[in-house]
Amino acid sequence: MVLSSLSRSPHGSRDRLLHAEHRIAERYAELVRLAYLVLPASLGRHRRVLAAHSLVQRSLPDATAAVPAPRSPGADPDRPLRLAVVRGALAQCRRPRLWPEGARPPLLLVPRLPVVFGLRLAPRSGGAEEMALGQALSDLSAPARAAFVLLRVEGLTADHARGVLEAAGVADARSAVREAARLDTSLGTAAAAVLTSDEFDACTLRARPTDLVRRRRRVRLAALSVLAGALATGGLAAVTHSGPGTPDAPEPRSAHLVRVDPGAWADTSRVDFTAWPARGDRVRDRALLDRALAVWADPPSGVPVDRAPGTPADPPPRAPRLLYAGSVDGHAVVVFHDGQRLVRYGESGTGERLALARVDDADVTTAAAVVLEERGGAVRYLLAPWVAESSVRDLLRPDAPARPLPVARDGVTAPVPRWTGGGCGHRPALQLRSSPAIAEHHAFLLADLGGLTPAHLTYTPLPGHGSPPAREPGEATGPAALVAWGHAGCDLDPAGGAGVRAVNAWDFAGQDLPDGGGHAVWTCARADTWQGPGNITVSLRRPGEDARVVARVRSTATCSRFGRHVVARTHWKSPHGHWYVLAAGSRAVTSLTLTGDVRATRNGHTLAVRAPKDASTKVRAHLASGERLPEVGSAPSGGTRS
Repeated sequence: MVLSSLSRSPHGSRDRLLHAEHRIAERYAELVRLAYLVLPASLGRHRRVLAAHSLVQRSLPDATAAVPAPRSPGADPDRPLRLAVVRGALAQCRRPRLWPEGARPPLLLVPRLPVVFGLRLAPRSGGAEEMALGQALSDLSAPARAAFVLLRVEGLTADHARGVLEAAGVADARSAVREAARLDTSLGTAAAAVLTSDEFDACTLRARPTDLVRRRRRVRLAALSVLAGALATGGLAAVTHSGPGTPDAPEPRSAHLVRVDPGAWADTSRVDFTAWPARGDRVRDRALLDRALAVWADPPSGVPVDRAPGTPADPPPRAPRLLYAGSVDGHAVVVFHDGQRLVRYGESGTGERLALARVDDADVTTAAAVVLEERGGAVRYLLAPWVAESSVRDLLRPDAPARPLPVARDGVTAPVPRWTGGGCGHRPALQLRSSPAIAEHHAFLLADLGGLTPAHLTYTPLPGHGSPPAREPGEATGPAALVAWGHAGCDLDPAGGAGVRAVNAWDFAGQDLPDGGGHAVWTCARADTWQGPGNITVSLRRPGEDARVVARVRSTATCSRFGRHVVARTHWKSPHGHWYVLAAGSRAVTSLTLTGDVRATRNGHTLAVRAPKDASTKVRAHLASGERLPEVGSAPSGGTRS
């Protein structure tokens, strides 16, 4: 690749080339991060890492290429390198007009250095904020993604970022910068710190082996092919006999399982699934463990495999941890953890079954329970060793006390009724308390949403009410939190909840309704998944009434750390029989403007305007920063409204 700003000069070529090489070496990590963030996430982390390094390494001109011309004072010395990386990354994102939608762009199919065999490389995994930001970036077009990174990571102005994009061949650089600016406004200043975290550092990597089981099979097949060719070429005839001692017999792997000491959780700074000991009455049953590992490595035809969204189906890349092996209600159950996933293997009268779920970066709450057995409308959980107290409460009855939940010595709970939808009379949730060795007086709620792990329920109070302050989710065990979840509990979707990590109910606005309608609260319930995307449900509730769902939006950053501003609208009939348009925004909203069949503007963050029942309207908020915010679910704010 030749830098666009290079000019041919016979003088000083070698010195300038050495200077360019030195500059790349100095900024290598930053340039690789730039390339990694611009490249599409659909590549997968391993291919994306290698492609990012390849782009930066190819940004250095060869000895015969032109070299940079002398620069005027104040010129940006990194612009040629930055431009080369952005141009290369955007080129690799482009697809020809008739290129298959599911296939990788053609330039990414060309093999280039560096090449890695036998290892999978990936940056260190981040938390929920990093996953949410990664999803928000993947929703942008490639030019807008590049613009966002230039603005937030490289610190360029909008004009300079547009200039880089135009030089890189982007046809509508101005629109790309505007698209990036909209995301930047919704995310806030916290995005800059997250963008520089390990999640997006393609130079600080974890190395894992590739699929060892399949690799061994391929080697064997290759060896057999070579042997067969030799026999055929030599005209040899051979009769082989495979006895009990044949080397091809699969080697039992249960002996290689990692087993953690029972007290390790109390003496570690990492309180997650890596601190779970092996429990159950069959942890020494090698035959059961070998069967479980064999099915995980290569599920036979006919074995049902339940894989949560975004969870790789790969066999174990190394010896996993054994968390549980035992008999539950007469059926064998085995649970493994490989550092990124939970795997549950079961045997019953109907045969074997397998379930996999992503649990990377679990913590003291999201690693507190695993769904061990589901039968007869009830579920048994395996609780973490640091859970000191366990109980069950009905989310829809916030005033009713929680009932104690019996737990066996091996951590298996008594059956807990499972809510399957089709009615909303009861909504069972686990209320657990951590051991004082982990945290003093730390209680939290978990709800079964159909996944291998229950979702962590949290709550963010109205601005100026309670602690922690607004936008900081806290545990949903206080009176206000239980009231909020008493209204929002029925909106939890057990059918589509697999892969949900946590759900936060954010009371973002309170409003006094006209005609003596009482005080209403606007809530945004956000379900964050392990893979990153989040779905929201916005509702309006009044005392003594079921919450009214205002909007549902899928795959959005709204109501997260990177979408801290929200405004919503609905129609409402007052006790006097009058119809109103109600609207409310979060605390940074300074005024609301209603357009459409009815027009109005109100200062503050709430609005109530008389309007016909079928009036077509939209609301727009003005923020304290001067920005404008469309109502939740509209096209400019992103996401898909349902």
